[in-house]
Amino acid sequence: MMIHPQFDPVALSVGPLQVHWYGFMYLLAFAAAYGLAWYRSTKREGWTTDMVSDLVFFGALGVILGGRIGYVLLYQFGEFLANPTYLFKVWEGGMSFHGGFVGVALAMIYFARKYKKPIFSVLDFIVPCVPTGLLFGRIGNYINGELWGRVSDGGYNWLTYFPQAAKFDSALITTNPALQPLMTQIEGNYLLPRHPSQLYEAFAEGLLTFIIVWWFSSKPRPRMAVSALFMLCYGISRFTIEFFRQPDEGYSLIFGWMSKGQLYTLPMIIFGLVLMVLAYRRQQYDWGKYAA
Repeated sequence: MMIHPQFDPVALSVGPLQVHWYGFMYLLAFAAAYGLAWYRSTKREGWTTDMVSDLVFFGALGVILGGRIGYVLLYQFGEFLANPTYLFKVWEGGMSFHGGFVGVALAMIYFARKYKKPIFSVLDFIVPCVPTGLLFGRIGNYINGELWGRVSDGGYNWLTYFPQAAKFDSALITTNPALQPLMTQIEGNYLLPRHPSQLYEAFAEGLLTFIIVWWFSSKPRPRMAVSALFMLCYGISRFTIEFFRQPDEGYSLIFGWMSKGQLYTLPMIIFGLVLMVLAYRRQQYDWGKYAA
């Protein structure tokens, strides 16, 4: 078993300036997206470095605004009603992929109109660059010791004790005494072994999805197919790993097994399947020998 190292949340401190790990991971995510998008622009006609700069800038705004607004509305709406200024307390954490996805989609629609490009041509161009951002984001979750996994008695070597979950674990042991044999006292806290689901997500949603989508997009594909594959890969990864992730506090499982994350992800899987079918029926290509 492992104990979460409880990293200092501040990654870099220079005088009064402090850069937190989560913010640093966002910087890495945007830098990686820009680098990958720039590389893709050298392999595609009709794309320039100025367009890539605009694309990543608008995408970053969509991620930050959509991710924060989505998190507050989807997971902390009661807190927002009680205190509307909670929306701006970004230093307390809280970003939603689904909100960020909507934010990026709106930003890409604006970009497509500005440069008079079909929206799915833009999305197919940029989505292979997105999974690296998910990879860095999930690593940031792990460093912060947040969004930990469910309790497990599997005895796997990588199960982790999260001191950040001490209060939650104590309450869980009180309501479910059968978990007491799994309990371990660490630095005065009674902790339960949990899946490091942040790392599972970093691998599946980030690294694995990046490899699959990047490889798929390296050859000419029908318009919408790359976007469809990204939605399928992310949706299936997220839906699966949610079984190992602790459900959000205060929300009961739907039908006794489905989390809110799975509920919000299910439409992505369905929409991805529909898009993939449409893409290969229409056979519209933006580059390659079949391009119009």
